[in-house]
Amino acid sequence: MKKIIHTGIAGFGLSGQAFHAPLLDLHEGFRIRKVVERKTDKSKVLYPYVEIVRDFNEILADKQIELVVICTPNTLHYPMVRECLLAGKHVVVEKPFMNTSADADEIIRLAQSKKKNVFVYHNRRWDGDFLTIQKINKSGVLGYIEYYEAHFDRYNPVRKRAAWRDEDLPGSGVLYDLGPHLIDQALVLFGKPDSVEADIQTQRNGSKADDYFRITLNYPKRKIVLTAGMLVSDPGPRYIIHGIKGSFIKYGIDPQEAALRKGKSPEGDGWGQESPEFWGLITIDYDDLNFDGRIETEPGNYMAFYDNVYDVLVIGAEIDVKTEDARDVIRIIELAFESNKSKKIIKLN
Repeated sequence: MKKIIHTGIAGFGLSGQAFHAPLLDLHEGFRIRKVVERKTDKSKVLYPYVEIVRDFNEILADKQIELVVICTPNTLHYPMVRECLLAGKHVVVEKPFMNTSADADEIIRLAQSKKKNVFVYHNRRWDGDFLTIQKINKSGVLGYIEYYEAHFDRYNPVRKRAAWRDEDLPGSGVLYDLGPHLIDQALVLFGKPDSVEADIQTQRNGSKADDYFRITLNYPKRKIVLTAGMLVSDPGPRYIIHGIKGSFIKYGIDPQEAALRKGKSPEGDGWGQESPEFWGLITIDYDDLNFDGRIETEPGNYMAFYDNVYDVLVIGAEIDVKTEDARDVIRIIELAFESNKSKKIIKLN
């Protein structure tokens, strides 16, 4: 009989509802046992078998629960992950891993001492477009990549007063919200940079946290530009990649998030497949022959994250998203804020 990992979810906002519960419910290796909801009963409506609890301590005290998924505001990541580890639980934590690299280092040490695993939900590693870019990069078809630009643009011109991400709090703002995705992808492709330069702004009227950033990661012979903003009503390319042999330009965004937000189950042959109109355009110059055409986007697969969680816990597989990698993401965010404040390029220690 397949081992079942009894799981608790702390928080049932957008993250819990769209990105975690549907995957855990569908995966045959997990069973959602308890969900912490402070005021609502949404999880019980969607998954009648779960037990709603109002106190996080009820999850910590449940000896059957092996894994806790933290889907709470960023300010709670450190204390709740720490409590889970002290209670002998494995943890999945939403990005950003922590609000500071010092907190991240402490959690890494604690997890090692308790012999428990912390999994950071960098789900955008399994976006179809990024899977396609990894495939292109591995193939070498573009040659050495000199320039890489990635966008995560949205149009939300009015600050949402009820949204904690828009408040003046640790871990709030678009850099902590969307930056981890773009930074993590860049580190997966190219490793750690030599230095960081950043322009971080608050552009919307009444905004209390940053809502625009442009980060440049400098390598010896490569430049990476990562940017996100909330005033982009007509987005341009999501990815722009130039190598010595050619270029790759990609519009559109992975369809999984939109489908999950609509309540669709992450399964079936068509799951994660992108419409051909959004397939990336590749242009290659090889031996005086020019090729210009579309590259079919790989199907996205967020379930791969929980497949890896299960394999790590059951058969001791290697963790795909290592906590050290997630810590490096937070360190780069810290250096980006330092660069923006000092108006200088900051070298990576």
